[in-house]
Amino acid sequence: METLALILAGGRGSRLDILTEKRVKPAVPFAGKFRIIDFALSNCTNSGIYDIAILTQYLPLSLNEHIGVGKPWDLDRRDSSLTLLQPHKEWYSGTADAVLQNINFIKRRNPKYVLILSGDHIYKMNYQKMIDFHIENNSKCTIAVQPVAWEDAHRFGILTSDEHHKITRFDEKPAKPESNLASMGIYVFDTDVLLDAITTVEDPNLDFGKHIIPHLLETEDLYTYVFDDYWKDVGTFDSYVEANIELTNTVDKIPLDMYDRSWRIYTKSEELPSVKVGSKALISQALLSNGCIVAGTVKQSVLSPGVIIHPGATVINSVILNDTEIKPGAYIEHSIIDKRCVIEENVIIGDGSDLTPNKDNPKLMSSGVNAVAANVKIPAGTVITRNCRIFSSATFTDKIIEPGSTLR
Repeated sequence: METLALILAGGRGSRLDILTEKRVKPAVPFAGKFRIIDFALSNCTNSGIYDIAILTQYLPLSLNEHIGVGKPWDLDRRDSSLTLLQPHKEWYSGTADAVLQNINFIKRRNPKYVLILSGDHIYKMNYQKMIDFHIENNSKCTIAVQPVAWEDAHRFGILTSDEHHKITRFDEKPAKPESNLASMGIYVFDTDVLLDAITTVEDPNLDFGKHIIPHLLETEDLYTYVFDDYWKDVGTFDSYVEANIELTNTVDKIPLDMYDRSWRIYTKSEELPSVKVGSKALISQALLSNGCIVAGTVKQSVLSPGVIIHPGATVINSVILNDTEIKPGAYIEHSIIDKRCVIEENVIIGDGSDLTPNKDNPKLMSSGVNAVAANVKIPAGTVITRNCRIFSSATFTDKIIEPGSTLR
């Protein structure tokens, strides 16, 4: 076996707050019918990598149900292997610690190379090209990097490399970065180098960026692999809405081509009927998934499978997840509505221009976006203003939900 891919999919993604209340971040729906982890999995199979292990941890049920035996990604073949690895000793305390705790699995698979991936980024990438680059340069560890704006470089792990792409320096979130090459958290290791490093470096929170890469830089040749195509971490409400809505742009402005038949994004699809559009529906710049019924107005929005928009209802600049029903007269703007919600008649979500940050978590919500958790029923006539969080257990006692409120 040449390459084993390890997808790290155990992080909660706490900045997605309500969306990860009952699911792990890689299992969060994206672009209508997909999940975030579909991109890493599809990249693997499109790159010809069929030996994959997914390291899960936080609330794995939804993710496990979605992945199953890997059939949508052609991973149920005789010559392929998909393994779900849960913590069996203690909770994973770092990215490299997750790999260390599964070291016996790696030894049994005995690959020549180990590809380390994150399960919560949106991008299309041919990993085989990166592996070929790794081999050609006789690298011991190759790190995928992306050039970022200089003013943003201080937020990333930054790598400095010479004209041959050999890494000369690594800085974790430097105050004054010497380079703008940001680590994407994608690594190709020679297996023996990886195993030696994770068993040599001792730290209770063993991490690739903080511990393993600095350790290897002292003795080994490490290289950067530059990836300058679309790559996004949808780790906040704002970035999640933005990335979804970007996909509704006209064909020449779509940042991520989901319609490229040479590089398909695979997923576990629900068996639902075709989209149905009513005679008075008004739809512009929208993604509509299978099973949707639209009889109202939908603009610059993404609807997941089974969403129903009744006549007279309006959805603008929003992401509506599976099986949510929006009844007549309801108006939703700049919001995320999770699965199986019922938005009753004449409800307004996204009212007014008061952008008071969320009082419980001001760093989380300040742009005006609202988030409604799964299985919420919002009573008729309720008005939800801006920067509001509505949890599944919420009780509605007031008709007007003030800006920056949290209902639990």
